Amino acid sequence: MISTRGRYALRVMLDLAENGGAGYVPMKEVAARQGVSLKYLEQIMPALVKAGCVEGIHGRGGGYRLAGPPEAFSVGEVLRLAEGDLAPVACLQPGAAPCPRAKTCRTLPMWREYYRQTNAFFDGMTLADLLGAELPGEAAEEDG
Repeated sequence: MISTRGRYALRVMLDLAENGGAGYVPMKEVAARQGVSLKYLEQIMPALVKAGCVEGIHGRGGGYRLAGPPEAFSVGEVLRLAEGDLAPVACLQPGAAPCPRAKTCRTLPMWREYYRQTNAFFDGMTLADLLGAELPGEAAEEDG
């Protein structure tokens, strides 16, 4: 399951893409727009900065901006930065000790395929794709 940390990391990146233009966006503005605690966002930002997804400057006129265009960032990349690996079971996590049951585990092939599909799904979608997606309420308004 994707935690709040992963969901908020995506929301921050999307907010910066929508509201950044060529400038830096103060994190307090992002927090207000997203309805998220500023302190919580401040815990998420270092991983995004360290990975080179976001650039930040301090002081007057400071804030954050995307380090590239929205199409350069996959949803999978952002989720893995915030969540760590997306492995559904411990034995598939990178660096996990070999499972003594791996040779006889009837569920391992299922978990491997689930893991593969999850990564392929999230890696095949970019921030730009999410920005261009129809909002859930838009279809209902047009139909009515």
